[in-house]
Amino acid sequence: MKNSMLVHPEELSIEWIDSLAEAGVGAIGIHPWGGKHAIGALKELLEMLKTEEYRSLVDYAHSRGIQVEYELHAAGYLMPRELFDEHPDYFRMNEDGQRTNDWNLCASNPEAVELFAKRAAELAPSLYGSTPNFYFWLDDGHGLNCHCPKCKALSPSDQQQLLINRMLREIRRYIPNARMAYLAYMDSIVPPASVSVDEGVFLEYAPFEKYVAKGEDAAELIERERQMILPLMKYYGKEPKKVLEYWYDNSLYSHWKKPPAKFILNEEKMAKETDEYFDMGFDCISTFACFLGSDYRELYGEVDVKPFGKCVNSK
Repeated sequence: MKNSMLVHPEELSIEWIDSLAEAGVGAIGIHPWGGKHAIGALKELLEMLKTEEYRSLVDYAHSRGIQVEYELHAAGYLMPRELFDEHPDYFRMNEDGQRTNDWNLCASNPEAVELFAKRAAELAPSLYGSTPNFYFWLDDGHGLNCHCPKCKALSPSDQQQLLINRMLREIRRYIPNARMAYLAYMDSIVPPASVSVDEGVFLEYAPFEKYVAKGEDAAELIERERQMILPLMKYYGKEPKKVLEYWYDNSLYSHWKKPPAKFILNEEKMAKETDEYFDMGFDCISTFACFLGSDYRELYGEVDVKPFGKCVNSK
């Protein structure tokens, strides 16, 4: 596992790969859009990965010593929404007691979990040139877990961990050295309480609230997020531990709307936080770096990624 920067699939380019290689950044993460775009964006990526043109970019990254990984909000793809009419019980129950196919799935339905895992095992080998580290995240937002009578006993973190365990066991039937990330993010920033972690599951800590939390609860959410670091690291034991930051995430700073805004890096903040993460015991640090592709370069020129490489290679 190497330090990395995450870009949208259409932003991968020879220029990006060369910039990372020259900056000493060891990996690039391909990250399709999340939220309501997640299913379509992942399907588009899979079509791109069938083309010689896109595969040649992945091959070029490898030739420059850059690992390629895929970090995906995959739940909507792994549990097809069109199954709802026939199997509403596969899908989550919302807080109003209604089954809905809007987000995620029912983590207590054995048939749903089995289908979810089997589709994950089909997805993993289709990610061309990937390392054996897989990032199949659940849907993107607060309050998207299942609230059915059986799932009520499982926190959002428990539901995610249960699904990750089952996905990883199925993927390892075909890729024995596979590992899978538990994304500590939003509602799952708290460690699981009643579901144990399988060997091969590693922590990916993404401090999103400190960038977006607003209103009366903002300070509480940010502090809760920060206070969870050590419990999460303890819970995930000896497996590698990774930070997913937002220092270069111009999609965030552009409010996820194009054209992209002019990006200004807070290099001092990044350097300080990088040192703190390494001192805590994290093994690997990554950052989103979306909305910095060719359209950005045409407007503002190329973004310098050497400061990130300097920070993550300083320890």
